[in-house]
Amino acid sequence: MRFKNILIFTLAIAGITCSSQSPVKGNKKPDVKKLTDDQLLDKVQRQTFRYFWDFAEPHSGMARERYHPDGNYPDRDANIVTTGGSGFGLMSIISAANRGYIKRKEAVERLNKIADFLTKADRFHGAWSHWIDGETGKVKPFGTKDNGGDLVETSFLAQGFLVVREYFKNGTAEEKALAGKYDKLWKGIEWNWYTKGGENALYWHWSPNYAWDMNFKLEGYNECLITYVMGASSPTHTISREAYDKGWARSGKIISDKVAYGFPLILKHNGAENYGGPLFWAHYSYLGLDPNGLKDQYADYQKLNYDHSMINYSYAVENPKAYKAYGKDFWGLTASYSRNEDGSTGYNAHMPGNDVGVVSPTAAISSIVYTPKESIAFIRNLYENYPDSWGLAGFYDALSPQYNWTAKWYLAIDQGPEVVMLENYRSGLIWQLFMNAPEVQQGLKKLGFTTSKYPSKGRKVVK
Repeated sequence: MRFKNILIFTLAIAGITCSSQSPVKGNKKPDVKKLTDDQLLDKVQRQTFRYFWDFAEPHSGMARERYHPDGNYPDRDANIVTTGGSGFGLMSIISAANRGYIKRKEAVERLNKIADFLTKADRFHGAWSHWIDGETGKVKPFGTKDNGGDLVETSFLAQGFLVVREYFKNGTAEEKALAGKYDKLWKGIEWNWYTKGGENALYWHWSPNYAWDMNFKLEGYNECLITYVMGASSPTHTISREAYDKGWARSGKIISDKVAYGFPLILKHNGAENYGGPLFWAHYSYLGLDPNGLKDQYADYQKLNYDHSMINYSYAVENPKAYKAYGKDFWGLTASYSRNEDGSTGYNAHMPGNDVGVVSPTAAISSIVYTPKESIAFIRNLYENYPDSWGLAGFYDALSPQYNWTAKWYLAIDQGPEVVMLENYRSGLIWQLFMNAPEVQQGLKKLGFTTSKYPSKGRKVVK
C-alpha cells in the first residue's frame, strides 16, 4: 500500500467496511514486567520482525501487503505482496541476522528465495509493480491504470538490495553468490526510462497498457527523495543532476519559510505546507539514507526530520481537538488504518492537518532516531498501559482511546520502518551498510550532497 497523493486521504483500501473493534485499556495498569529501555526496544524490534519472518507470504518469501491475525481480508487476497514493504523487510532480515534473532544461514536461505522470486516476477523497464501476486509473480493492479512499473516502490525495494549486497559481499561463497543476485537486480532497474523520454524529472508510474497516463511527476517534498538518490546512484541507468534540481526541488521552489511550534518546516510539504505531512515522510527515504550530517543546497536533513517529528509531537501535546490520551507519551500521526466517523475502518493519512483521533504506533517508534526521549516515552506508555495494542507482530497498526478502538491488523509499510529505525538507533547498522555502498556515495555527490559521517572510502562495518 502506498499513499500517492496527499490530497486523497483514503486511497488504497478505502471501502473496507470491517468494523471489528477492540477496547483500549488505557485506564488499567496491566501486570507487566518492568523492562529497561534497551530490553524494551529489543522486545519491540524482535517481535515486530516476526511480520517479515513468521508471517511472510510463503511462496515468495516477500512481505505481505497486510497481515490480519483474525484472518479477515476484506476484498483483498492474502497472497498480495508489497514491493516497497518487502524492501523494508530485506533490511529487517539483515538486522535480525546481525542480532541473532535468526541464524545467518536462515537469512541467506530466505533472501535467496526472495531474489529468485523477484528475478522471475513481472518487471516494467526494470521496475516492479506496487503489488505482486506472491504465488505467480504476476502484477496485481493497484488501480486501473496502476498496473505496471512503480518507481517509488521499486526505490524502497532497491534500498534493501544494496543493504543485503553490502552485508554479504565479503562472506562465504554462498553469501557472495547471494550478494551477486541482489547486485544484478539493482543494476537492472531502468531509472532513466522513468524520466518520460528525457524530461528533467522522474515519474512514478509506467503501464504497458496506459503508458504515462497517470502522469505523476515526483516533486518534493514527500517520501520520494530516495527515488532520486537511487536513480542518481545507478551505475547502469543513471539520471541527471538536472532531474533532481528541476524536478524534485522544483527549481528551488521546494524551500519553505513556514514555522510551526517554533520549528522551521524547511521544505514545502506537498499539500501540508503549514504543519508538515504524515511522519512516514521522515522514515521511508531515511531507512538506508542516513540524514545525520547529510546536507545539500536545500536542507540539512537531520534538522529537517527532527523538526518534522517535533512539530508532530508538539501538536499532540497541544492537542487542539482535545482527543483522549494525546500528550507527551501518546503521539504520532502518519498514514495507517483508521476509524471512520460511522465506525467502519479505512486508510487515512493522519497528520496535524488531518487529525481524526487515531494514533499510529509506527509514527513515534520509527522517529526514535530523531526523538529518542519522546519516542521511548511513547513505547513504554503503550507497552505498559495499552496491552490491547500489542500482538503477534508487535504493536498493532493504529489505535484510538478517543473511540475505544484498536485496529488489530498489520501493514508491511508500517512495521518495516519500526524494525529498521530501531536498529539504526541502536547500532546504525543499516545506515552504515547503505551509505558505504560506492554507488550511493557517487550518487549523493552527483546530486550535490555532502555527508560528514561517511568518508569517501567508506567505513568498515563489523558483522
